[in-house]
Amino acid sequence: MSRRFLELLAREASAVEFEGSIVEARAAGADPTAIEELERAKVEALRVRALLRRRARREAELSALYDTAGDLAALRDLDAVLEAIVHRARQLLATDTAYLTLHDPERGDTYMRVTDGSISAKFRALRLAMGAGLGGLVAQTAVPYATADYFADARFHHKEDIDEAVLEEGLVAILGVPLRLGQRVIGVLFAANRSARPFHQEEVSLLASLAAHAAVAIDNARLLQETRNALEELSSAHRTARAHAEAVERAALAHDRMTSLVLRGGGIEDVAAVVTDVLGGSLVVLDDLGRPIAGPPDDGVPGTGVGELDSGVFEAAQASRALGRTVRRADLRIASVDVGGEPLCTLVLRSDDADERILERAALVCALLLLFRRSVAEAEGRVRGELLDDLIARPDTPGLADRARRLGVDLGAPHVVVVVRHDGQRERALFWASSQAALRHGLAAGRADEVVLLLPGAHAGDLARRVATELSASLGAPATAGASQAGGRSRDVATAYREARRCAEALIALGRAGDGAGAAELGFVGLLIGEERDVPGFVHSVLGPIIDYDARRGTALADTLAAYFGTGASPSRTAEALHIHVNTVTQRLDRVTRLLGAGWAEPERALEIQLALRLHRLGHTAAP
Repeated sequence: MSRRFLELLAREASAVEFEGSIVEARAAGADPTAIEELERAKVEALRVRALLRRRARREAELSALYDTAGDLAALRDLDAVLEAIVHRARQLLATDTAYLTLHDPERGDTYMRVTDGSISAKFRALRLAMGAGLGGLVAQTAVPYATADYFADARFHHKEDIDEAVLEEGLVAILGVPLRLGQRVIGVLFAANRSARPFHQEEVSLLASLAAHAAVAIDNARLLQETRNALEELSSAHRTARAHAEAVERAALAHDRMTSLVLRGGGIEDVAAVVTDVLGGSLVVLDDLGRPIAGPPDDGVPGTGVGELDSGVFEAAQASRALGRTVRRADLRIASVDVGGEPLCTLVLRSDDADERILERAALVCALLLLFRRSVAEAEGRVRGELLDDLIARPDTPGLADRARRLGVDLGAPHVVVVVRHDGQRERALFWASSQAALRHGLAAGRADEVVLLLPGAHAGDLARRVATELSASLGAPATAGASQAGGRSRDVATAYREARRCAEALIALGRAGDGAGAAELGFVGLLIGEERDVPGFVHSVLGPIIDYDARRGTALADTLAAYFGTGASPSRTAEALHIHVNTVTQRLDRVTRLLGAGWAEPERALEIQLALRLHRLGHTAAP
């Protein structure tokens, strides 16, 4: 009988036919032992049959992947390769249709690129917004999704136009996998059926492999295009080189004019005038932060507004500093100079004259002028730093207010002391702080691993967060800022400095490096470290809604909270302590949740609440 099963395996019979031998044996009156033997043989034969089918399917999958890899190696037509991949996906997964969508960066959605087996024109013209429909969800999350019944699946956002197209195509079961290049999703590959059907993990893996090949094909096409572009740029560079000799002499003459201007006391505006006189067009000179320092800001040259440096100009300026020459962006020419890896100035020119050497020499002359200005500013910064050091270490020194007034600082006005802790880069941090102090009519000083600023203002926490954010961005590393409000006297600066320093240390100890805060933003920690401990303010910030509710309604929520924490957070023991029913305790705790918000019983929040409750009770005890 085992031979019969081998014959069935040899001709790839269906699973039903393996039952024939057992039916015949039973009809012939075979004994139970023989029938049991046949059952075991049948089970083993079916296992072998399943293994053979899996191997055959795997061979077909590997063959398809091998063919796809061959297509990529001989890539000539991207459309043909993508069509082959989609067709193989449909064949291997035995689905009614397969299709591929690609991301459109200009419109921010995905569009249908290739289809196989589609019968609906509306479906072939479909576009999917990010997050909309199954395909939009795959594109947004970069995770494969499969649904056995699309219209009954609520895991993704159904949109009317998408559902209409899917319905017109007649699709029910859909599997989609992302096309990824590195961490970026560039499209989605789908296999879909017109009847309900689950998709197994092996099918998901196979479609993902085909999607990886499709992504490679698209990237190869992009690289080929980039290669063609690079070749064209090289050809253009060769043509430019032929005109180089004439440009050198012209640039030397322009450089002599600019040098003569500087020796006679001219400034950056005069240098810019020479450039536009020689080259024509319009020129804007930007400082290290992208702010215009010469040239009219309304010439249509992008990047002339403070903090609004056009991204293309910014990237070109970086490239110019790295290459040491002018970089073109559309009809603009950008030359940028740095010192010690730090940007110093950028010249942005719009002109029909292509003589870039003159622009580069003008950038060097402007850089020298700015370095001179920076030296003067650093000297002023030292004076400001020495004054701030005296205000902190020697607040009783006579004449501090007069020295501050000569620097444009009114110590009688509201000021905030900010202490910033940073990790290294002391000179860069101090330069940034000195620039801010000069711009805002304040003071700045460097002290060991921190910088200190005295800036006009009345909101310590807001100023600390702004300083921490901007200095962290400038350093490329976390800078932690503590702040404190200084009074209207010289000696108040030293007191505010001590509190601001404790705030910075507290932020670091709390794991909030890179953040900024004053004592008021640090909760009970701020209460402990503040020079002037505002106990009522702390109690109200933590328990205000509870206290106000008790006062309006005559309830005892504060007492209930105190008893709840005092009995180890046990509602039953709280009920016994207050001589009320446990349901009443539960209702009061629900009210507390509505007033204080979810999470009030978490350890850190609970500690603040218990401290505030104790201080609140002490306040009542001390009240007359």
